[in-house]
Amino acid sequence: MAAPDARLTFHGAARSVTGSAHLLECGGRRVLLDCGLTQGRRKEAFEQNRRPFIEPRSLDAVILSHAHIDHSGNLPTWRRLGFKGPVFATPATRDLCDVMLRDSAAVQVRQVELVNRLRREQRKNLFEPLYDEGDVARAMDLFRPVPYGRRVDVFPDLRLTFHDAGHLLGSALCQIEIGSNGSARSLLFTGDLGRKNCVILRDPALAPPPDWVICESTYGDRRHPPCETIKDQLAEFVDTIRRRKSRLLIPAFTVGRLQTLVFYLHQLHEEGRIGNVPIWVDSPLGHRATEVFREHPECYDAEANAFFLRGREPFSFERLHYAQSIDDSKKLNTQKGPLVILSSSGMCEGGRILHHLAHGVEEADNIVLLTGFQAADTLGRKLQQGLSPVNILGRPYAVRARVAMIEALSAHADSDEIVEYFRESKATPSRVFLVHGEPPQPQALEARLREDLGWSRVDVPAPGESVVLE
Repeated sequence: MAAPDARLTFHGAARSVTGSAHLLECGGRRVLLDCGLTQGRRKEAFEQNRRPFIEPRSLDAVILSHAHIDHSGNLPTWRRLGFKGPVFATPATRDLCDVMLRDSAAVQVRQVELVNRLRREQRKNLFEPLYDEGDVARAMDLFRPVPYGRRVDVFPDLRLTFHDAGHLLGSALCQIEIGSNGSARSLLFTGDLGRKNCVILRDPALAPPPDWVICESTYGDRRHPPCETIKDQLAEFVDTIRRRKSRLLIPAFTVGRLQTLVFYLHQLHEEGRIGNVPIWVDSPLGHRATEVFREHPECYDAEANAFFLRGREPFSFERLHYAQSIDDSKKLNTQKGPLVILSSSGMCEGGRILHHLAHGVEEADNIVLLTGFQAADTLGRKLQQGLSPVNILGRPYAVRARVAMIEALSAHADSDEIVEYFRESKATPSRVFLVHGEPPQPQALEARLREDLGWSRVDVPAPGESVVLE
């Protein structure tokens, strides 16, 4: 046995899809796999995020699978509370975190200021944000970028290699070798596993067969439509609003989904399939994240790299515009159609999309195109369910616009794709732990892995559950 004292404890994203954080203890060292922000009911989430499950000063290192806030967003809190160890991530993850964590800090500061106005009037104790931009800067100083495929020592007898996960720019499957070189065993943490045949990013890379696996199960009970259907669907929506001289409003997740949509629209424009319809990206964070995408073509697949070989870049073309100011954003609501607007947030819970919905959702010729999972109780879920009226910015609006969705845009592997990934890798792990999924997703994937791959020890750990790796 390579490391008889190796222990895993599942503190976040256990039987849930937020706050990814798994503690690996080995040889007297503590390493956190992801340090995600828990999102949900505000009061409960805030309390959970500001009270780490161990003393931050006792943590020796963090390994980040990727930059999405539910995987990286609590790093500045831990830094603020005393964590000073290294943070291992790919170069692209590091650069995306710099953008996303600063945005997260700004949002928290604004939200606390609004809450404190009322609390001040009520003579109540004032709140503090989880962290501010200074905490983010100090957290970013801890990053140690590691390219895909390079094996590095985290500590003696604990080595790390990142493999491309194909989920987000810089996303990684984290292969962790525990023990001495002659007798080491390995743990594979998938983070969020991506899909094959999607644009911009390469397909997930096959990691060497591990002894233990921590695998996501977000879509463990379903099958996605193939990625190849996305472009035709998008072309149909744009053509409809072009003929009607109306609007296509796309609530977009700003990091990953937005860039994917822009790439598809670029392809459709070059193919002459969407005419000269103006396309606007109205998201400051989305604009900054796109700049990071531009800086990391080493993460692109052959299709995206072909744009560069032709002297083009994937996220710019003559009909595409980026709104730079609030005034630019306001002017879009007075502009005549046809018009495509991509704006955050993806679940319609905040951001500039709310203003565009308020101006467009009551017009029957418009289309609202949802592009990803819509959580319960969000405005996006209510639109998806066909509810009307809906509350937008404190006012009720009748929903007369067509509400549609492209299911195939998910960046998470479905149950078939997860099973196929591990079949191709020839993995025969002695233990498997399914995380990042709400019941019944992990239970459904557990059954698939047992039946299709013959894996006998597949568990769905509860929050706080601890296991010895043996």
